Amino acid sequence: MLTSEFDFTLPDELIAQHPVKPRDASRLMVVDRRAGTIAHRHFDELPEILDSRDLLVRNNSQVLPARLIGRRAATRGKWEGLFLDERPDGSWEILARTRGRPAAGETVVVGEGLRLVLESREADGRWIVRPSLQGEPETGTPAVLHRHGRPPLPPYIRGGVAEADDEATYQTVYARRPGSVAAPTAGLHFTDAVFARLKARGVRTLDVTLHVGVGTFRPIEAETLDAHVMHAEWAELDAESAAALQDQHHRGGRIVAVGTTSARTLETAAASGVFEPFQGRTELFIRPGHAFHAVDVLLTNFHLPKSSLLVLVSSLGGLDLIRRAYAEAVLQRYRFYSYGDAMLIIA
Repeated sequence: MLTSEFDFTLPDELIAQHPVKPRDASRLMVVDRRAGTIAHRHFDELPEILDSRDLLVRNNSQVLPARLIGRRAATRGKWEGLFLDERPDGSWEILARTRGRPAAGETVVVGEGLRLVLESREADGRWIVRPSLQGEPETGTPAVLHRHGRPPLPPYIRGGVAEADDEATYQTVYARRPGSVAAPTAGLHFTDAVFARLKARGVRTLDVTLHVGVGTFRPIEAETLDAHVMHAEWAELDAESAAALQDQHHRGGRIVAVGTTSARTLETAAASGVFEPFQGRTELFIRPGHAFHAVDVLLTNFHLPKSSLLVLVSSLGGLDLIRRAYAEAVLQRYRFYSYGDAMLIIA
């Protein structure tokens, strides 16, 4: 398929710059793929839409404060980086932006106590850096980032510049496992009150983990989907959860994936047709023609044109129906992207 089939025109003013308050006051478009219908609701109505047949699967990954602001020690020039990953030898992978051309061996100073020695630049533009703490206790990378980093807002939100509230709002209320450099955004709408009402309805919840990488921001640049190289992200489904999901299918209940990250984790673990424990990197690219073995219902946000996320959503909902839903969302002034409104695709 051509990537251009997943393009659409979006007015800039529909890109949400701040979340709604409270979280569950966002709008919710309900897309029924069997009936081919579109309904307009609000997110706090979700407990009335789901029922005791349903098992809600959410991604418990916690967003790291991965945006680093510093200066090059040699020139005092401004330097900005995005932490991507920690390597087994303790070095970090960083995407960096600065004036001039830094060279291997240079040092970047972040705040008062963190120094990053630039070791090498990879072919894809990533830097390998060696963190060094000056006068601070030796702690794990998440703790270091929490002391020196800032929320890694995507560039379409205020140019990536975080405000005080973003530390809390760009994080799900159930985030537990540090590792993402972007939020699993479908989960941002949930509140403790919504979970309490879901529980009262008999809807159960189960957690998986997928650490969201920077590739989630990037549109597909290849002309065709076949030519696209999918970015890899670390995911985990434990044995107990795999058994619970398999039992859910045997009983004929629905599995509701909260977000494309949960959907990718579930479909990776159930690739054989049976849920199996999984831990490692997944490069699964869900596109039209994919046989869904795990996901019955998908809760998701409104995504970027020509993104792998929009391709995934169209694969479940059907390209024509999702095109119609997105056109309706623009017409009805829904809010798009990370801080935007939500869509529920049901069967």
